[in-house]
Amino acid sequence: MNIPENLKYTKDHEWVKVDGNVATVGITDFAQSELGEIVYVEIETEDEDLEKEEVFGTVEAVKTVSDLFMPISGKVIEVNAGLEDAPELVNNDPFGDGWMIKIEIADNSELEALLDAAAYKEVVNA
Repeated sequence: MNIPENLKYTKDHEWVKVDGNVATVGITDFAQSELGEIVYVEIETEDEDLEKEEVFGTVEAVKTVSDLFMPISGKVIEVNAGLEDAPELVNNDPFGDGWMIKIEIADNSELEALLDAAAYKEVVNA
């Protein structure tokens, strides 16, 4: 299982990559493997201000539908349009082309509550 050291994580299996005041968010390798073959990603929150832990979208796999949770508060400034035609990118490249949203960070202090790679490994191995 791939858990890149340079990212932050949530207990809900989202990853966060911070670049200045923008955070890119997706679901982890563990999450996509648990969900199975992803057939649809629905995110209709672009340009919305959302609070930490609010639902920003859903991911639909062959067997289940899962909510996607905001790892931090902020404004959704971009949605990965490539997932509309190719939702399997989340399975094939969850930390790259399978990213889901970009957030304009509202409160940098919320980043401190995110898990580092070692702490996230403990969550998935528990």
